[in-house]
This record gives sequence, structure tokens and C-alpha cells, in this order.
Amino acid sequence: MDVAPGGGLLVAGTTSDAGKSVLVTGLCRWLARRGVRVAPFKAQNMSLNSYVTADGAEIGRAQAVQAAACGLEPTADMNPILLKPGSDRRSQVVVRGRPVADVDALEYGARRDELRAIAVESYRRLADEFDVVICEGAGSPAEINLRAGDIANMGLARAVGLPVIIVGDIDRGGVFAHLYGTVALLDAADQAHISGFIVNKFRGARELLAPGLDMIEGLTGRRVYGVVPWLDGLWMDVEDSLSLDNRPANTGSAAADGALRVAVVRYPRISNFTDVDALAAEPGVTVGFVTSPAACADADLLVLPGSRATVHDLAWLRDTGIADLVVRRTGPVLGICGGYQMLARTITDHVESGAGTVPGLGLLPADVAFAREKTLGRPAGEGYGHPVRAYEIHHGVVTRDGGEPFLDGCRVGNVWGTTWHGALENDGFRRAFLGEVARAAGREFRGDPTLSFAGLREARLDALGDLVERNVDTGALISLIGSGPTPGLRTLPPGESGASGPAGPC
Repeated sequence: MDVAPGGGLLVAGTTSDAGKSVLVTGLCRWLARRGVRVAPFKAQNMSLNSYVTADGAEIGRAQAVQAAACGLEPTADMNPILLKPGSDRRSQVVVRGRPVADVDALEYGARRDELRAIAVESYRRLADEFDVVICEGAGSPAEINLRAGDIANMGLARAVGLPVIIVGDIDRGGVFAHLYGTVALLDAADQAHISGFIVNKFRGARELLAPGLDMIEGLTGRRVYGVVPWLDGLWMDVEDSLSLDNRPANTGSAAADGALRVAVVRYPRISNFTDVDALAAEPGVTVGFVTSPAACADADLLVLPGSRATVHDLAWLRDTGIADLVVRRTGPVLGICGGYQMLARTITDHVESGAGTVPGLGLLPADVAFAREKTLGRPAGEGYGHPVRAYEIHHGVVTRDGGEPFLDGCRVGNVWGTTWHGALENDGFRRAFLGEVARAAGREFRGDPTLSFAGLREARLDALGDLVERNVDTGALISLIGSGPTPGLRTLPPGESGASGPAGPC
């Protein structure tokens, strides 16, 4: 496929979780399969699910998966700015893979010019190296109260001259109002970059939708590039815990077939909960996210996952009564990263929460001290006789003085702890660990020795590429990528007043 080098496209959305990440991943896979040198990009990401690149940079996990769709090792340029909320008001700012500050919204706003320049520089490096860069927006470009400081949506589009496709989630309802309103709320210069729409998550008869598609094209002067159907189970590695509300359960009935029941505690600042995706992929295992002691009670394995606010989430565990259940529990418990830290005797934190020394749950012979420097790495080791490759992202440094070694952490009885994320994606290790859990829980686990989690992810990436190829006018998108924003587009009121955006270029 002939694509002129240096082309790009920004996929924006009418709302969060409209399907931007999925469509960018599908576009990347579709282009890569056709020999196009393509790379993903998200200027600014707000997510507690992150990943570590080969050179030790932290980026959003969705961009790491999008890089895999392109057949690439991810780099910091693919997500130069990552925000990791630690509370409702403050976030850690990660720039080119390294944490630089914890800020509130006003402090972040004071850095916007510096951060915009960093984002544009990263985009241009990718554009120089690859034929096409497929960019993912953040939230919605119609957040007009935030437009002046925007660097991920129209701010990026205007800075580097990108055409923009708006994705609308029809499953939420009101998709035509969302599409029209998103365009109309922007000023004329922003509107000039919006070339068309994709309707996502459609269920039903396409012929019933057709009149609405014709009307939105007539009202806006912009074409609909495709209607993508609703398909369950195609996405993993979601960006934030809001997506868990729509997360499908894996197949199998615990009551009917004796499947292992895994409960994952969903505390307020849960992070890197994608660790359990590999468990959910196993036949004979059911995985659910829980917020109460009652929901944990009959689990064969209770998982305390990562946390962006370990001390605060530990306090939440105590307030909900889940902490008492964990301490009394005789069945298997697995703590990963922040969850491992909660299982220790003490946590000393003058960095993340400023709480000083607080008692942990005391189930593992370890103590935690938070360091100002974040540990970022891609460790490798062995567990249950199987090779394990993982990644780690933490301020808390665990010092242990007992227990049976388990990866980098330890085990005491039916309680396991490790700082390593992604360990369960290693097939042999995962099945051996689940075998241990099953024996401890008095259940049976056979597993599927042919299941490859990496292979499953590749199959899902291919399915996303197929989804794009079958339901999007890819020829028209290629032309748009090559030619840039569509000339002569209609300006919708009230955008013609220019009131919603700044006068500058981005």
C-alpha cells in the first residue's frame, strides 16, 4: 500500500470510553499488516494502567498495546505525557517516561506551554521515522473549559496539521447530538480540522441507522467514515477503572463446573489491574472485581492489585471491612505491587501520602519504605520452574526477612506477594501458580496447556484490524491521512464566533 511518509490522523471521541483506543489499535494493526510503517501516539494520557519500555520509561499501557499492534517495541515518544491521579485533585506527571512532579490542575496549567512543546517534539520525531502516525485524543475535544490548555485533541491537531475523525458511542444513546455538538462547540479554526465521524458500538440493523447517517452528513458537511459494530471480548489492557463497569466476565460458571473463583479488590486508586487479564483468559477460571467483604467471601483466590495511593487504599480496605476479612482468611491471597505492600508489617511513606509509618496487614514478613525515586524496570526471573518476564513500577521499596521466595517477593502459607506486574502473562508460571492456588483452596485446576496469552493478544489485535477493514472506508481514510484536513469544510454555529478556543495556533 502506497502511503506518503509523514502522514497522520487524530482519532478523537465524543466522550471518554467512546472507543478511541480500540479504533486506534485496529487502525494500527490494519496498516501494519499492509506493510505501512505505522506508529501510535497519545500526547497526554491520564491512566493508572501503565507499562515500562525496554529502556525504563513509563507510558500508558494502551499505547504499549497499540505499539504491539504495529509490531513495534513501545517508546516514551508514543506517550510523552502521562498523568497518574493520586487523589481527586492531584496527579503525578510523567514526562517522557520519568516522573517530574505531583501537581493539581492549576499547577499543571502553568506547565502547559512546556508540555505542549514536548508533545509536539515527540510527535514530530515519530512522523520523521514512520510513514503514518495514528494519534489518540483524550476525553472529548468539546471540553471547552479546558480548550486553552489542550495538548491532546485540537491543540495537537492544529499544532501539527492533523485531520481529525470523531468517534461516537451509539450504545450510550444520543450519538448524533454528540457528533454535531462536538463540532459546533469548537471555534472555526478547530472545526476546519474535523473531517468526519465514525459511529462505534452499533447493535442492530444498519438500514435503520442509514437515515441518521445521511442527516448528520448533510447537517455538518462531513462524511461518516464507518459504522463499527458492538463486539464483546475484543479489548484488554483498558486505560482506567471506569472501563471495568462494562468489562465482560469470562465464560464459565463457577457453581456449575467448579471453576476457580478469583476476586480482585477494586479500591479507589486501583492501578495496573490488567495483571489479571491473563487469569480471566484461562478456561476454568472466573474473575470478578469486588468492593465489599461479602463479595470476597467465597473466592478461591483474593487478589490485592496495584495502587497509585497505597496508604489511602489500605485505609479504604479497613473502612470497608475487607482488611479484616483478608487478615482472617485462610484461603489464598495474592498481593501485586501496592497490594504486596499492604500485606507487609509496616509502610513508611513520606513521598506518596506523607502519612509517615502506618501498620500494614502484617501477613508477610516485610517492611516498606517509599523512595522519592521511582523504580522502573523490566525484570526477569523464574517461578515454579518456569521463566518469568515482568515489569515493575513503584516508589515503595520492600525489605523482607523471611518467608519462602516468590519471584522478587515472598510467600507465607497461602499468602503470596510480588512487586512484578505482568508475571501472570507467562503461561507456564501462571498455570503452575493456579495449580498451587487450587490445591490450597481444595479445588481442581487443569488449565489448557495450549493456551498462549501472547497468542491470544495477537489474535485480538488481528480481530481489531479485521473490524476496521470490514466496517470503515479505509480507502477514504488513507486519502485523508495523505492529504491532511479536508479543505472547504462547513463551519457550524456557534463555532463561527470563535468564542470557544484561543486565537493562537494550538
